[in-house]
Amino acid sequence: MIDSLVRHTPEGVLYPECAPRASGMLALDGRHAMHWEECGNASGVPLLFLHGGPGGGSQPHHRRFYDPSFWRIVLYDQRGCGRSMPTADIVDNTTQHLVADIERLRVHLGVERWLLFGGSWGSTLALVYAQAHAERVLGLVLRGVFLATRAEVDWFVDGMKRIFPEAWREFTHFLPESERGDVVKSYYRRLVDPDPRVHEPAALAWDRYETSCSTLLPKPATRSEGDSGALAIARIEAHYFAHDSFLAPNQILDGMARIRHLPCTIVQGRYDIICPAVSADALARAWPGAECIVVPDAGHSVREPGTMRELVAAVRRMQLRVR
Repeated sequence: MIDSLVRHTPEGVLYPECAPRASGMLALDGRHAMHWEECGNASGVPLLFLHGGPGGGSQPHHRRFYDPSFWRIVLYDQRGCGRSMPTADIVDNTTQHLVADIERLRVHLGVERWLLFGGSWGSTLALVYAQAHAERVLGLVLRGVFLATRAEVDWFVDGMKRIFPEAWREFTHFLPESERGDVVKSYYRRLVDPDPRVHEPAALAWDRYETSCSTLLPKPATRSEGDSGALAIARIEAHYFAHDSFLAPNQILDGMARIRHLPCTIVQGRYDIICPAVSADALARAWPGAECIVVPDAGHSVREPGTMRELVAAVRRMQLRVR
């Protein structure tokens, strides 16, 4: 039974630790190289994990949402993220580049079709990739849906003050009053500045804001100046937000006809403040065949117990659909 493979761990229903059995760096062009790894069943059904951000990275716990005896689990770090090189780089870093990178990785690994598993920005990238390459996708499991609209970015920058006024005040008041008219562009100017004395404090302020608003219960920020992860997520997020994620207005919902035939499960925290449930609801209404599960006691983080439980269950159900 599939259920018997799930162990009780400090993180609830996740599968046991799963070490990579293969990894590498894939050259993307003359500048970027992408880190990837595989674990699980080498002959199993391929599954691709798409991390959040833009600017985040894959972590060991991201390997543990899927049955390793069934799935050929692939994780990778998007351009400028995690162990990919160069770190926090925004040159030639657009959504179109990221979609092309996924295809390059698929060909490199000899994958015909794979299940996509992504949350937050990972849900955005999964949807855009699927719409561009539907014939390569078995299905999707999405969490904390972000459709990359201007309204969602405006909510992140200004709307979250309705729930987290203290965090918002610290975030915006990091900037001089004269620079608060366009918070994203003001942060962006600082984050792309080559001087660490300029970009490091801005990266920490951005990261603290996002971390403070990500979970149902408070979670303290733990990064310090010089943390490359903080710089990558802040710089690359600001880069994408300043450029409308390099997508046309309403591009994802307008392109749903290309993927409505694919199975999909959406898992959404009821109290997700970073990516409010209205986006997941809009996607579900545009995708009548999709399963949409609202977790009543969760925010945005993938590590909240109810969200972990529903994601593991969603992938188990997908096993029955992609055999």
